[in-house]
Amino acid sequence: MKIPLLAAALALGASGVFADSHDMAPMVTATDQSVAGGTVTADTVVAAENGWLVVHRTDAEMKPGPVVGYAPLRKGETSDVAAILQEEVRPGEMLMLMVHAEQGGSATGVFEYTLGAKEDGPIRVDGNLVMQVVTAQ
Repeated sequence: MKIPLLAAALALGASGVFADSHDMAPMVTATDQSVAGGTVTADTVVAAENGWLVVHRTDAEMKPGPVVGYAPLRKGETSDVAAILQEEVRPGEMLMLMVHAEQGGSATGVFEYTLGAKEDGPIRVDGNLVMQVVTAQ
């Protein structure tokens, strides 16, 4: 009996690449980039659950500062995640792209985090923030 191509592809997707992407450790990859268009982009984000890619200001001390942008994330691996910047970022400034959870707030799908709050807060793996620092060009 022949299995239709679509059924075979769905079976592979359900047990192959799709499943593997959900077993990956949370991460963010990004490079220094121009922010002239008012956005900053992560090349790849892996999230264990639906959440947020949050853009914090930072500096040489590498501590997360105020939030200047965010974008929703879906569970699994996502490529080319762009966050719209909500205030001006100048060339040479450093930005921390960080994975935050979608939990603890009063509304699902609404970003509720403010610096230091628990609502929609950052996730950690082995005590470390899941983030990547880039420099605006």
